[in-house]
Amino acid sequence: MIERELNRYWKTVVDTIHDGLMVVDKRGIIVSVNKALLKLTGYTRSEMVGKSCRMLHCDICEAAMDQCGDQWCVLFRTGAFNMRKGMLHTKDGRRIHIFKNASLLFDEDDTLIGAVETITDITEVMEKETQLEVFRQELRSQDGLEGVLGISGRMQQVFELARNAARSDVPVLILGESGTGKDMLATAIHRLGVRRRKPFVKVSCAALTESLLESELFGHTKGAFTGAYRNREGRFEAAAGGDIFLDEIGDLPLSTQVKLLRVLEENVIERVGDNTPIPVNVRVISATNRDLKQQLKDGLFREDLYYRINVIPITLPPLRKRTEDIPILAESFFRRGQLKTHKKIEGVSEAVMRIFMEYPWPGNVRELKSAFEYAFVSCPGPMIQPQHLPPNFLENRRARALAKETLPEREARQRRELIHALKQARGNKSEAARILGISRVTVWNRMKRFGIDVRAEVRF
Repeated sequence: MIERELNRYWKTVVDTIHDGLMVVDKRGIIVSVNKALLKLTGYTRSEMVGKSCRMLHCDICEAAMDQCGDQWCVLFRTGAFNMRKGMLHTKDGRRIHIFKNASLLFDEDDTLIGAVETITDITEVMEKETQLEVFRQELRSQDGLEGVLGISGRMQQVFELARNAARSDVPVLILGESGTGKDMLATAIHRLGVRRRKPFVKVSCAALTESLLESELFGHTKGAFTGAYRNREGRFEAAAGGDIFLDEIGDLPLSTQVKLLRVLEENVIERVGDNTPIPVNVRVISATNRDLKQQLKDGLFREDLYYRINVIPITLPPLRKRTEDIPILAESFFRRGQLKTHKKIEGVSEAVMRIFMEYPWPGNVRELKSAFEYAFVSCPGPMIQPQHLPPNFLENRRARALAKETLPEREARQRRELIHALKQARGNKSEAARILGISRVTVWNRMKRFGIDVRAEVRF
């Protein structure tokens, strides 16, 4: 009963399927299609039924024909194929990316009568993959180092030090305020280093208690303490042959500092509850937002350990001291927001960028990233405006003034700022663009719009 009713309504069933469906005879002539396929290709039912399936110019089928000279040779030889990725042409000439599944059809006497295909449109997915690859390439571009972005002179010095550190095998100490990107720089050093094919293990020294931290770093034996039900290797053993990143090393207890010093000097560890030395081969990368020199004076950090981890010190500058990097960082976070949310937001208003350039950034790059995450939630589109930023941005008096600035006021200010930047740059347009955090093209456009003659008006 149920089977008979299903056979009666099978067309209704296949027309509710989201994927395109096509039935062909053994010559490849289209016998039936569902609504989803018509919508996908742009053809009508009468334009497809009775025609050869080659009308779709599917490159999966073309590959099969090239090999054997028979339109359905691969399918008829194998009996099916699953999740083949390819492309086909729509009626209006567009090429779309698809996944195709196909199986042979037989009658009650097991005589071959044709085949059925399902076609899934993955064009949007492929476009997102392409966008992501472009984004990855941009992150690896000359404007940054393995995802750490910056064009400022300060960041170029950081990148040069990081590249040199990556080529060595000695301890590295990364210093900088919270949110400056110490974790990302440590990752970049590992990826560029000689140990890049080995593990990269991260440990937050501030996130664990003294007893747990020691066990986490060096491991423990069964019965070493309550809850130690089995032997466990520590992070140093897990990082064998690679790099271990000790984040917030300034929070490391003095007792653990002694044991870490031994690891650095002798390349051995001892698990908690055991005194058997275990050789380890790791490079230590440390980071902290604390003033370690002051901690030395206060007796909170061992001097011998300080000089052992501070072989190559790298200081990440706060964002407020490299404002020329804000535009490229903003562009990066904006693109991430687009890819993550799929919202139709086209860009960031000039008022927002002015606020960004004036803001003191106590939370550094992390705060800028959070500002974009907030904006993509609050902004309906098409442009991110000052009211879409977190409330603390508009609490700044200077930011409020910039947000309320009229067009004549804005242009007068831009003219003053441009003349001042050109004076600082001694007439060099590229350097003036860097000072203002805008492109060289924008500098040229503003000079033309405001009628600025470098020789006549900009004296330096």
